[in-house]
Amino acid sequence: MNGTKKIYAGLSPMAGFTDMPFRRICTEFGADYTVSEMISAAAICYGDKKTKSLCGISPDEGSCALQIFGHDPAQMSYAADTLTDPEINEILPFAVEINMGCPVRKIVTSGDGSALMKTPELAAEITRAVSDVLRAKNIPLWVKIRAGWDKNSINAPYFAALIADSGASRITIHGRTREQMYAPSSDNGIIREVRRIVDKSVPVIGNGDINSAEDAVRMIDETECDGVSIGRAACGNPWIFKNIRNYANGDKPYIPSVHDKIECALLLTAEVIRIKGEAVGIREARGRAAHFIRGIHGSAQVRDLLNHAESYDEFAAILRSLK
Repeated sequence: MNGTKKIYAGLSPMAGFTDMPFRRICTEFGADYTVSEMISAAAICYGDKKTKSLCGISPDEGSCALQIFGHDPAQMSYAADTLTDPEINEILPFAVEINMGCPVRKIVTSGDGSALMKTPELAAEITRAVSDVLRAKNIPLWVKIRAGWDKNSINAPYFAALIADSGASRITIHGRTREQMYAPSSDNGIIREVRRIVDKSVPVIGNGDINSAEDAVRMIDETECDGVSIGRAACGNPWIFKNIRNYANGDKPYIPSVHDKIECALLLTAEVIRIKGEAVGIREARGRAAHFIRGIHGSAQVRDLLNHAESYDEFAAILRSLK
């Protein structure tokens, strides 16, 4: 594949990370698409003001999907309709994605996320309800799933085929069960089986353990999936998308300098502050900056200092002391 074929790669949704500023940066560095943080369908229905902040899309961030979660078909279809209403969202999403893969306890205990892997018929009903709304607006419906709930109920091939038949126009699969969370290694075999079972008109995107361009190529080679979705590996390393493109073109990898990493972290911080205010922006930036400076000499001490920074100027001075 090296030098002969484009690799379709985008940013996975991650709570606390894939907000508008970070999506914009990843788009700038070559992400083919991005997905928002998870948006609660119930919160949309009840008019929660905090949830509204998750729904905004920048005009320069490319193909952005808004991801919703929930377990009630009526609430899910209402949320999809609301998020794709031009009177409510000035910039419409490229797609809406339903999360049926999140393994976090507070999500699954409500019957949302990967808990839906246990109720395929309900998942199909939700998919049909949302698909009916979006089809009239010519907006694609994506669905993200996992291998299954646990090792005794790995049902992704059947589940994915059912979801595709119910109206999903793209399926992303993470190659672990909910029980496995994020370890051990993701199973490319289950992704390959999903790609084999699901109709070829429905793209299948692989997700899990993609930490480099070589990993992306390996997943596509081993599974014949149509593209990859990258999550944790992009945190502090939005250049991974640039390097996937470089790899596909036969170019040398881009290795960001310490200066590049620090300035990118500060750009992200400044953007978050602009949108959310300095207090919230600095609080969120502490964890994000740690990803950018991981492995740099002196970063442990700097991380500790950042935890006490209260302004952008103080935050920037501490980070730049690593140079």
